[in-house]
Formats: sequence, C-alpha cells, structure tokens
Amino acid sequence: MGIFSMDKKDWLLFLCFSAVTLLGPIIFTPIGAGYPDLLQKFAIYGIFALGFNILFGLTGYLSFGHAAFLGVGSYTAVWTFKLLTMNPIPAIILATLVGGLFSAVIGYISLRRSGIYFSILTLAFAQMSYNMAYSVLTPITNGETGLQLAQADPRIIDIAFGRDYGAVLPSSDLFGIDMSGYPGFYFCAAMLIICFFISLRIFRSPFGMMLRAVKSNQNRMKYTGFNTRPYALSAFIISGMFAGLAGGLLAVTDPLAGAERMQWTASGEVVLMTILGGAGTLLGPVIGAGVIKYFENIFSAFNDTILMHAYSALPEGLQHFMVSLTSRFVGEGWQLTLGLLFMVIVIFLPGGLMEGVKRIRNLFTNTSGGHGPEKGSKEAAANPQPVKA
Repeated sequence: MGIFSMDKKDWLLFLCFSAVTLLGPIIFTPIGAGYPDLLQKFAIYGIFALGFNILFGLTGYLSFGHAAFLGVGSYTAVWTFKLLTMNPIPAIILATLVGGLFSAVIGYISLRRSGIYFSILTLAFAQMSYNMAYSVLTPITNGETGLQLAQADPRIIDIAFGRDYGAVLPSSDLFGIDMSGYPGFYFCAAMLIICFFISLRIFRSPFGMMLRAVKSNQNRMKYTGFNTRPYALSAFIISGMFAGLAGGLLAVTDPLAGAERMQWTASGEVVLMTILGGAGTLLGPVIGAGVIKYFENIFSAFNDTILMHAYSALPEGLQHFMVSLTSRFVGEGWQLTLGLLFMVIVIFLPGGLMEGVKRIRNLFTNTSGGHGPEKGSKEAAANPQPVKA
C-alpha cells in the first residue's frame, strides 16, 4: 500500500480539513478570529498539539516537557535566518530536524520510566533547558533578551545570491513573499495540512496500531515478546519533530526566540489543548488549540470600557455590578474562564469536545432512524436465523 492509499472517508476528512483551514480568513471572521496573527497561532499550535497527540493520545505517555522542543525549534530557525538565509524553508527543515534530535536524547533517557515518573523526567529536562537558555547558554540564546536578528548577521546564502537588505532589518520571506499577514498564515496553513496528513497516516498505519497497543496494555505486549520501547521512542521523536516545526514557524512569522517558549506553562498549555479537544482523536487537538488561542486573544482583550458598552442597556447599578463580576473572567483573568471551561469539559465530556460532537451526531442519527435498533431487535427475535459454524 502506498503512502497516498486511503479509503474514501479518510480522503473526505482530509479534504474537508484542508478546505476549512484554507478558508479560515472567511470562516472565522464572524467570530472575530479572521485576522492573520490569530490564524497563524491557530495553525502553529495546531501542529504542536497534533504532534503531542501522537505521543499522548496514542501511546498514553504524558509529557510535561514538550515546550523544550518548541523553544529549540525557534532558536534553530532564528540562527538559520542569521547565518544562512531569510527564506523560511531551510529554517523549518533544520528546526524540525534539531527538534527530533533533541527529543531523541531526552526520550531515550525519559522512556526508561513510565507513568508519573516519565512525566516528571520530561518536566525536569524542560526546566533544565529553560534555565540553561537563560544562563549557561546565553552566548547562543542571548539570555533574557532573547535571540533577535541584526543587520550585521552574515546570511551567507543571501549574500551569495546578491540579496542585500541594506539598512532595513530583514524579515522572513519565501522567494520574495513576505511571511507576515495572510501570506504567513497560508504558509503555516500548508504546514498544518501536511502535518495533519502525516498524523492521519500514522493513525491508520500498523505503526499506529502498535502505539495503541502500547497504551492499552504494555506489560502484556512485553510478555508476548514485543519490545515496546522502540515504538514509544519513535512516537516521542515524531512528536518532538512536530514541536520543533511549530517552534520554527513561530520564528518564521515573528523572527525572534526567547526562553519563555520553553517554560513549563507552555508544556501545560499543549496538554490542555489535547485533552480539551479530545486526546487520541485526529481533529480534537487542532480544535483544542484553536479554542484556547481564541480565548487567549479574544477574551484577554476585553476591558472595563468594552464591558460597560456591552451592558449599556442595563440600569446603572446593575451595569456596574455585572462589569465588576465579569471583569474577573476576561482581560488578565481570561484564564479563569478557560479553567471553568476545562472543568466543564472534563466533568461532562471526558473525551473532550470531539466526544460532544460524537454525542450530537449519534443523537441525530438515532432520531432520524426512529426506533430502528429496537425494531430490529424485535424482528430478529421474531425471525431467528440459524447459527453458522
């Protein structure tokens, strides 16, 4: 079977996902999310969550240190811009490869343990990377200030082809197309579509079935003679490569890299994205990433002035009361709203938002089919069929 051999349902899913991604500026405009900066974040963190889902959703290994690969990818991309060229293609290729190499080292050590011990090891490595980026590796990372472009950077490939940026600080461009605004979004969207296709093929492959078996009962697999560690390590490396690519894309759309991208909060964020959308599903992590980034960018922009305008129809006393009440859940307190949403999802939809979609689909299916299952069972009881050997 070839790499492009998929059944009709998978092709339909892939084509629908691609269409929605490419039509994002139109589809998300009514909810105030159609501007390029936010759409870029949807695509980039969707890639980050897709990669994390291959590890956590399929194998069950919960990593609290994936932000380390995100940060490494960003640093690699910026150094590529400084030393080689402002074309984003070499930057994302090197960011993906370095993210994979770094994850191979961390995964080789961390996967010697499982469960909570594995999670603690990944968190420890991520925090070590974060602190080293701030202190020991300052000549490489530029410490607290962060790694940025400079006019004096060599950019040997650009110079070799006669590209002169003059006195203007350069920005990433794809063969003359500036990677900001909507062109930057469509570049990230193309990467997201490619990553979704790879994730889809992994889910449907024998390798994906082995990863599910690791999650289901790893001890039983070991007793039957299977060595599960290479499969888990492969999933960890693939996941790290996705994270490195996401970090590289962050640098493509905004050419700088800081150690804050490696902080434990960034690792926790991708865990929330995956669980919120639905761990182990194809679309869930992308949806979860979109929901969290939407809340972060939309609800964090609310202030008292906007709330006063929203409640302008209420009496003055009630208006001030509602503003003082809701202001705690927007603006700087938007994470309270996210926390409440996460609690509701975990309590009522343990499988994430995709479980809610499945329940709604089953509800309509059962409604449209009437009393199909009950009727079918009665007919089967009335007309028993002979049992075949």
